[in-house]
Amino acid sequence: MKRMLLILAVVLVGILGVVTAATAAGRPKGSADASTPQVLAPSAAIDYAPAAGSSDNSPTGTATVTVRDGAFDDVTLTAPRGDTVQGTFNDDRTSWSTTEPLGYDMSYTWGGAATGLDGRSVPLQGAFTTVAPAKTVRGTLNIGDGRTVGVGAPVRIQFNGHVADRAAVERALSVSTSVPVEGSWGWLPDEGGGSRVDYRPKAYWPSGTTVTIKANLYGVAYGQGSYGAADISSTFEIGRAQIVKADVNSHRMIVMRDGQQVADFPASYGLGSDPNRNTRSGIHIVTEKFTDKRMISQRYGYDSVEQWAVRISNNGEFIHANPASAAAQGSNNVTHGCVNLSIDNAKAYYDMALYGDPVEVTGTPVQLSARDGDIWDWTMSWEKWKGLSAL
Repeated sequence: MKRMLLILAVVLVGILGVVTAATAAGRPKGSADASTPQVLAPSAAIDYAPAAGSSDNSPTGTATVTVRDGAFDDVTLTAPRGDTVQGTFNDDRTSWSTTEPLGYDMSYTWGGAATGLDGRSVPLQGAFTTVAPAKTVRGTLNIGDGRTVGVGAPVRIQFNGHVADRAAVERALSVSTSVPVEGSWGWLPDEGGGSRVDYRPKAYWPSGTTVTIKANLYGVAYGQGSYGAADISSTFEIGRAQIVKADVNSHRMIVMRDGQQVADFPASYGLGSDPNRNTRSGIHIVTEKFTDKRMISQRYGYDSVEQWAVRISNNGEFIHANPASAAAQGSNNVTHGCVNLSIDNAKAYYDMALYGDPVEVTGTPVQLSARDGDIWDWTMSWEKWKGLSAL
């Protein structure tokens, strides 16, 4: 009986060996088991920034589309009227970005396609919208391209609306100079319904300096729903260093240019006994020139046209010709606050004066201040001026 069982076991082992060998012989050499899954090439995956369907996006932010596991065939970003936005691919065409700003309150639609590693085309689709300002506020620079100005000229940006977020605006402003110059922006009280910000150096501008102002204001949120309307810029030159030394007690007006005296005019300043008629002490700045200027005062009862008038403040102070005070020029102060010169001397000064020239008045008890309006930047110490910055 044992012999029979042994023979049966040997036969079964032999059969199993044959089956196994047959199975192995039927599988190609090196092939995987039938249960092993095949690895497929991936399809293109597209990412959008700003996200598709998003709103209130900044028009100055870069719109970018990227693809993973593929490359772009073409990309378009289209405005509502069908205009396409300029943009560029990276080297391997896996990214496309805008190269120009967008518009306010617009919907932009993606188009084009990308091909994945699997060879299949995937279309670009979706849209986003940009912010809709409650108001756009425009800024204007006081010094235009190519001008030559005096060493005391402040740079002013006057806005036609209120700026609530002054720090955001100031971060968008830059000043570059051909020689190192220390300076600071300072925010002044709103005037005429609009905000204003000035830039002045710590000391007078160095003569011959080239100054470039850039205000990248488009797209900047000013606060309270207002946004910047447009970028502005200017490049200008600082001229010769001409400074007027106006000591009221000397009854003279001295003109210094590049450290040398070039004129000494007999003058009459504001009447000292009337504080309202005192010529204000402090650094005035030449802002305007008139060959003929009508001057009116109801309080003091005059209405006259004066020649060769150079404005030095916004409170009515001018350097101008006045034959009526000729006898006092060089000896007495009798004016209503202006600096009176003879016709010939006033014409000579008029011809040599530039916007931004400093006029340093000394010797009176009444100081030039913000109450006198317009340019009073130089009446403050450097530390106080820097305190007017929003940054």
